[in-house]
Amino acid sequence: MDRIKINLIGAGRVGQTLLSLLSTLADCQIQDILSASRSSAEKAVQRAGAGRVVSDLSDMRSADLWVVAVPDTQISIIASELAATQTATDQNPIAFHCSGFFPADEMAALRNLGWRLASVHPVLSFADPDTAASQFKGALCGLEGDADALKALQPLLERLGAKCFSIRSDGKSLYHAAAVISNNFAVVLQALAREAWVEAGVAGDVVPLLNAQLLESTAENVVALGPQQALTGPAARGDQRVVTSQGGDVANWHPLAGEVYRALSDMAVSLKKTGSTSTANR
Repeated sequence: MDRIKINLIGAGRVGQTLLSLLSTLADCQIQDILSASRSSAEKAVQRAGAGRVVSDLSDMRSADLWVVAVPDTQISIIASELAATQTATDQNPIAFHCSGFFPADEMAALRNLGWRLASVHPVLSFADPDTAASQFKGALCGLEGDADALKALQPLLERLGAKCFSIRSDGKSLYHAAAVISNNFAVVLQALAREAWVEAGVAGDVVPLLNAQLLESTAENVVALGPQQALTGPAARGDQRVVTSQGGDVANWHPLAGEVYRALSDMAVSLKKTGSTSTANR
């Protein structure tokens, strides 16, 4: 069986993680690594135990699979620059990027050479490459792009332990926004709650305990029951007097948080009544 020759562009935490995982497959051959930071590229080689660091796109050899793990705003630029160094062949390489926001077409310059394009978005924290690699088995992985590229990539990712699912190309932005709401905004709300407890006079050593207890029980209930059944509180009970008065107190303390409180209270009422956060059907 021919080995899959792999090149990496962008050796940050995501790139290092994916390369180290791919290096564990017997039919994968790690080739060339290019990164804005040479030290990051060297770390990628060290973690994978294979590959060589190069200094320019023109130094990269032909490959069957190109992993483009650069920042989102650099994807189209890198694709155009890479296309300028390549010539069309009948081998039709596969290139995938790791953006949760942009579709595979962000690398359209390469399609003109007959390349097959995809986006691969692992739903995983990449704060540390070694930890991310150890957690990759069972991780959900959103796929989008050319059908023949996905047909080749999905089995490869599943061999690494990923659980793959499809994303519509025209839904990438909303898909990524959902991840931001579920993860990033949840963190912001925890910070806001902690600040409000402090403002209300709760002792500093008690605040993280309150936060942990409520957050853990909420997460368990949402997973077990779903959002509609897990939702509690004054808006869910229909206690509008409390919602109105409390919203005013929050706004007096933190005007922007007051707007958030009112908007989320409206959605909470709708969710409890209809199972949807949309207020249009109330």
